[in-house]
Amino acid sequence: MAEQPGPVGRTYLPQLVAWETTRRCGLKCSHCRAAAQDVRYEGELTTAEGKRLLENIASFSKPIIILTGGEPLMRADIFELSACGDKLGLRMALATCGVGLTREIALKFKESGIRRLSLSIDGSTAETHDRFRNVPGAFETALKAAEIAGSVGLPFQINTTVSRINADDLPAILKLAIDIGASAFHPFLLVPVGRGKALENETLDPEKYESILSWIAEEQTRTSIPFKPTCAPHFHRIIRQKKLFKPSQPAHGHGLDVLSRGCLGGLGFAFISHVGRVQICGFLEEPAGNVREENFNFRKIWETSPLFLAMRDKKRYKGRCGLCGFWQVCGGCRARAQAMNGHYLEEEPNCLYQPPVVSA
Repeated sequence: MAEQPGPVGRTYLPQLVAWETTRRCGLKCSHCRAAAQDVRYEGELTTAEGKRLLENIASFSKPIIILTGGEPLMRADIFELSACGDKLGLRMALATCGVGLTREIALKFKESGIRRLSLSIDGSTAETHDRFRNVPGAFETALKAAEIAGSVGLPFQINTTVSRINADDLPAILKLAIDIGASAFHPFLLVPVGRGKALENETLDPEKYESILSWIAEEQTRTSIPFKPTCAPHFHRIIRQKKLFKPSQPAHGHGLDVLSRGCLGGLGFAFISHVGRVQICGFLEEPAGNVREENFNFRKIWETSPLFLAMRDKKRYKGRCGLCGFWQVCGGCRARAQAMNGHYLEEEPNCLYQPPVVSA
């Protein structure tokens, strides 16, 4: 397997790649980064193009591929794409809202190589969850999807977008995830982009943000399932400050649960949009390139994109992030820096930490 050295003396290979297989979705979620609608989007990658993309990724790395959306179930070829990735040795996962998931479809996903589903539940009750999703009955649909996945032996994790609306409900959502048989619980700290801009007043202030991450750090030592936050990179600072990070401890079950670094954008993670645009994540639309324009040579973009190279160079980071001794394990949320501080290389706006000294 070829390796690509980064400018700070490290080797960078994709560990996780999320492909937005379609932007179409039947829900109208308040926090949706893509402001997805139930309409046909022009220019989405075809089946043949998708296979070329997967083949190129597999040619130099074997990351987890997250088939996401929109709602991936709205692509008729989703099983074919999953099977293609699985045959190439890629570890396939799928993010779905659960609408339309039947036992037959769940079995087809399992047979096509999907190793885990992710389902979103944003409240422990229908009142809170359906408020996020803007569709009555969405909560029951998600629970039914979890039941179906469990009945066919298809592992699933629960994702929760955290804001002021549901922050105090997190313990109850964690309990619900465990009770319904989830393999993991991943809270996502709200990034105010897309429809999420309308929730800007519902984003957590830095003090509440720190408090929740501290609670997660303590609670994950007691839970029976993997429990880690996403889009919350300074969690990695907190678990080290609390001396709760155990590098020798094996990760639970699946690569999606590994606690490796805070922001992996451009270092171990990439996002590919429905039209082939490559980004460091789904929340930051700054383009690193487009696979169509590069003849589906994702590797070239990964290894040479100025955006990805900037993500790997601490000297490019500004403010406290550029001075911070925890940069190697954190990095700050680049999308939140863009949305709230005007540039993706600015400091993470929701971090309370003040670096004591300028690091070399």
